[in-house]
Formats: sequence, C-alpha cells, structure tokens
Amino acid sequence: MTPDESISGKQKTMKKQNPATVKPVNFDRLNRDWYVDKGVQTLVFVGGISAIIFIIGIFIFITKEGMGFLLADFSFKEFFLSPNWRPTSENKATYGILALIAGTASVTGLAMLVAIPFSLGTAIFIAEFATGKTREFLKVTVELLAAIPSVVWGFIGLAIMNPLIIDIFHVPVGLNVLNAGIILGLMAAPIMTSIAEDALKAVPDRYREAAEALGATRWQVIYKVVLPAAKNGLLGAVLLGVGRGFGETMAVLMATGHSINIPTSVFDSVRALTATIAAELGETAVGSPHYKALFTIGIALFLITFIINLIADLVVRGVKKG
Repeated sequence: MTPDESISGKQKTMKKQNPATVKPVNFDRLNRDWYVDKGVQTLVFVGGISAIIFIIGIFIFITKEGMGFLLADFSFKEFFLSPNWRPTSENKATYGILALIAGTASVTGLAMLVAIPFSLGTAIFIAEFATGKTREFLKVTVELLAAIPSVVWGFIGLAIMNPLIIDIFHVPVGLNVLNAGIILGLMAAPIMTSIAEDALKAVPDRYREAAEALGATRWQVIYKVVLPAAKNGLLGAVLLGVGRGFGETMAVLMATGHSINIPTSVFDSVRALTATIAAELGETAVGSPHYKALFTIGIALFLITFIINLIADLVVRGVKKG
C-alpha cells in the first residue's frame, strides 16, 4: 500500500466518523425497553406487597371470627392453664388448651431432635464435601423431599411407622409422640437443610483458605471456622424448622393418635393445636362459642408462628439484644 492510498483510507474513515453526518440519538425518548423495565418493577412490587396484604387480611379475618369468644367466654386462666378441652360438654363447656399446647410442643421438640442432626449433617456434606454432579443430585433430592405433601407423610406415619413402633417397642398403640416426632422431623429436615446449606456457602472462601494455611485439617476448618461464621444462618434454619413444626396439621393429625393428653412419655398419644382446628371446625356450628374458640386457637397459633419467624429473621440478620 502506497502512502497516498493510506492517506486516502484515513480520510474516508474520518469522513464516516464525522459528527455532522451521524444522526443524533434522543436519550430522553421512552422506548419499549423503558416500559418493559417499569412493568417488571411494578409487577415485582405488587407481588411483594400482596404477600403483606394477604397476611394482614388473614389475621383480620381470624381475629374477627374469634373476637366474640375473646369478649364473652374467654378466661385466660382456663384457656391457657387448663388441660380440659370439652367444648361440647352438656354440663359445662370448657375451653382449656394446655394439653393441646403440651402435645404440640412435645411433638415439635422431638421433631427438632430428629431434624437438626440430619439437616445440619446433610448441609455440611453438600456445602463442604460434595462436588460436581454429586452435589447437584443431593440438592435436587433435598428439594424433592420438601415437595412431598404432608398427607403423604401422615399416611407413612399411619401405615408404616404405626405397626413398626408397636413391634419394636411393644406398645399398644403406635400413634403417639414418637411417631409424629419422627415424621415431622423428616418433614422439617429438607427446608432446614436448604437454609443451612445456603448459610454455609455464604461463608467467604478466604476464611477456609486462611485456616488451611495455618495447618488446620478439613474438620477443624469446618468446626472452628465455618460453623461459627455461619451460626446466625444455622440458628435461623432451626427456628424456621420449629415454626414448620408448630404449623403442621395433616401429618400431625394422622400420626399423634389425636388424644387430649399431657404427655409423660414419647409413647403417649396427644393432640396438637392445628389438628384440633382441622378435626373440629368442619363439624361446628358457625357462630357458636365452640366455633369462635377454634378461631381463638388460630389467633394463638398465628402469634406463636409470627414470633418464631420474627426471631429467626432477627437471628439471621445478626441482631444482638443486650
């Protein structure tokens, strides 16, 4: 290429890039992308705010239905401290939920004893040891376990665990705290595993690398570095599992024996708060004291689960109380 041809090429390039020949772009124009962006923002906002509206609406509805009992027949001492739940008694109806609270707490407590080792152990293995396809397979399996309906778990407790407990422990009935605790623990474990695994993966890799550089073994890194760094997320996972236990209905109804009783052993049949509402609401006259008392139980459950979820949220955020 001659110098004249090179100069000619540069002149052509400058001519093409001449600002006078370039069509100006109007950045103030609202094109289709802008409208799509605004539409998506509005949709996300509506989706987020609707959840809050629904929760408030549910609470207002439950409170409205139970307010008649709270204003007329409610006695704090009888309602929370009496184990006698006899809403259809011909002599004198009593509305004590102490045995129901004890049954719910006993089943949930045993469920956490079952779920915590399984869920934390699985989360540690997935986050710290499993790699590649093994890790992806385990994550998918955990998610599938979380998707099993509660009535299926209840059927497992009724048809499989019930005769198994009778044969192993030689008890007359296998529908008891032990049965429901195992079933509920297996139900709560997947969601606890998922949250715990996310908490472990959120720990920066530089923490692990620094510990390994100091000569720590794999287990020492996990026990002394990773777990303390992820403790807020792990506690949040446990508390959310407790909330799942308190709010579960169908599986507990099918596996506990549904007997009003303050348990003294894991082989005692009990009745849970949620199971009482599910079993009795459909056969209760609308507007009766019994009907309103069941909604009052719903108010108590709503407040309990709200407090548990609030504590879990504060723990995950790392809020420390003095």
